[in-house]
Order: sequence, then C-alpha cells, then structure tokens
Amino acid sequence: MDSILIETGSKTYPVFVGHGAVEKLRTFLAEKLPGLTSVLIITDETVGRLYLTEVQSMITVQSVHTKIVPDGEKAKTFEVYYDCLSYALEKKLDRKSLIVSLGGGAVGDLAGFVAATFMRGIPFIQVPTTILAHDSAVGGKVAVNHPLGKNMVGAFHQPEAVLYDLKYLQSLPIQEKRSGFAEVIKHSLISDFAFYKWLNERAGSLDDLSPDVLRQSLTKGISIKGAIVSRDEKETGDRAFLNFGHTLGHAVEAECGYGKMTHGEAIAIGMVFALYLSRAVKNLDFDIGEFTDWLMKLGYVTSIPAHLSSERLLDRMKQDKKSVGQSVRFVLLEKIGYPVVAEIPDALLIESLTKFREMGGM
Repeated sequence: MDSILIETGSKTYPVFVGHGAVEKLRTFLAEKLPGLTSVLIITDETVGRLYLTEVQSMITVQSVHTKIVPDGEKAKTFEVYYDCLSYALEKKLDRKSLIVSLGGGAVGDLAGFVAATFMRGIPFIQVPTTILAHDSAVGGKVAVNHPLGKNMVGAFHQPEAVLYDLKYLQSLPIQEKRSGFAEVIKHSLISDFAFYKWLNERAGSLDDLSPDVLRQSLTKGISIKGAIVSRDEKETGDRAFLNFGHTLGHAVEAECGYGKMTHGEAIAIGMVFALYLSRAVKNLDFDIGEFTDWLMKLGYVTSIPAHLSSERLLDRMKQDKKSVGQSVRFVLLEKIGYPVVAEIPDALLIESLTKFREMGGM
C-alpha cells in the first residue's frame, strides 16, 4: 500500500493506493470524521452493480443513502447535478453529512461539486474506480459540463481523503485503460524525462500491463500532481501545466460530443499537437514520431477526426478556461519536464492545425 500526502493551502489529506485501500474507509471515518450524521454515496449504474455493496459495508454510520447517476460524462449535466442536490435535501443531509464519490472521474467531478455547493460545502471522500481518476480525484477541481465547454461550471473543493483501491481497475475495458493512461503519460512529459523513458520501456501494451508497473505509474503520477497542487492550489501559476494536451483535447472531445470519445483519447491527440506546436514555437528537441508510434502501439488515435473543422476547434479553444480575452493559451514544452504557457495567435493555430492534419497527426 502506497500513501501519499497532498498538502494544499486549504487542506492536507492522504491518498492511499493499493489493493484493499477501500478497507481504510471504516477506520478513517471513525478517527477523522467522528460525529457524522449521514453519508450519501454517489455512484454510477455500472460501478454500483460491481462495488457498491462492499463500500456500504465499510460505513458504520446509521444513515447511509445512495444516489445512482448515469455512466460517464452523462453524469456531469446541470440536470443530474440538480437531481443530486434535491436527493440530498430530501434525505435531510446536513453540514455534518459526508458524500462518498464511488466511480470514475465524471462521478468524482459531479459528487465533489455537489459536496462543494450543498449548504455551502460539506466534506467528501473520493473512491476512484478508473485509471483516469488518479488525476481527477486529486487536487480538488470539481465541476459539471456546459454545452459550450467542458468543466466550465465548478469549484475548488479538496476531498478529506482518496482511497484508490487497485482491485477496482481489474474490470476496466481497454478503452477506459487508454483514457486513464493518457494522463499518466501527460504527467511524465511535463515533469520528468526519466519517468517518461521508464513508461516507454515498460508499457508496451495496455492489455497486459503488469500490476506492479500500473501501481508505480499511478503513484508517481499522483505524486507529480500533488507536488504541483501544493505549490498552486487555485491554478494561478504552475497548476496550469497540468492542462498539457487539454486545450485541443477538450475541443476535440466537445466537438465529437461528450461520451463519443473518451477524455484520455482526446487528450492524446491534444498532446501530440502540443508537442508539434512546441517544436515550432519553442524549438523542442524531441522525437515526436517515436512518441506517436508508441501511442499508436498502445491503441491511441493520434490524428484529429476528419469531420471536425479547424475553425470550429478554434472556437472551442477560445472558450477554454485558460484563454484570456479570446486569446488561446497552450501549455508547451521547452524540453521534456519544462512546460511553459504560451499565447498562440489565431492565424498560427489555423496554419498549424492544417499542417498537422495534412501529416495525419504526425
């Protein structure tokens, strides 16, 4: 069992990573959150069928309620958010209640936002069940989507703890493994060339990734994110680097329609394009072709879907949270492990997108 301490300006909390991590829930509630009046578990239809009973058995609070929400990004709508708030009020949750998020990144974002806004904020605990959630469960960003942009309505609300039980990852389909592993790759590119090389050498396939390599990858990724969040909790500086690949990635995801392409698969395309821009704008010395070959070996598509127009993608990127005054800002790399934020003119973006597409995404 690995234990990582996340230290932010507003809260310090543990992340437990390993098989059996969920078993810490019972003692954690007794020792750290005594006097709870009720617990609301928010989970989705698929995860609930698999793991809800076990999580319920770890909670000894007398009043325990469960809210089942749709799978994936369909959970992150205003309608589902409002429904969760109504359910919490109907079940008479109060300021000494706790929300437990059981699921992937979408459920975590939704449940965290419910916790952040119910009675101006109550505690919550993350119990992630996907590889992708190793990124989203840590750092306190919680949100729902708007038709005009991903995660545009949200808050910063740190969890009390993250219990990352790796046995829950065994049931993931390969598409979800790819989605999550893209964020692991991102962490390596923005922070540590040695970690990137280690991943490249040990992750030749996501179908038979060894449990030990997966555990070390997730623990390292969480540690990288934790260090950045500790320096910049509210994204006024370095935390923006965690958006590497996300400016175009979010635009692709939104234009395809939420749920049509997984988050990580869209981010993989965004990372390749960001590397291409980094070479053009920051003279990045990095073998992008070799990187793209590795991604394709892992099953990623690295080119922008043909039916998405560059002009529409540009409009989406201008709606990105990092844009300022309709100017698109990209996280680029001067070299691996050395990210910077750069403002990219519209004309250069359209030209770069055109060339990128002509090359087939590198």
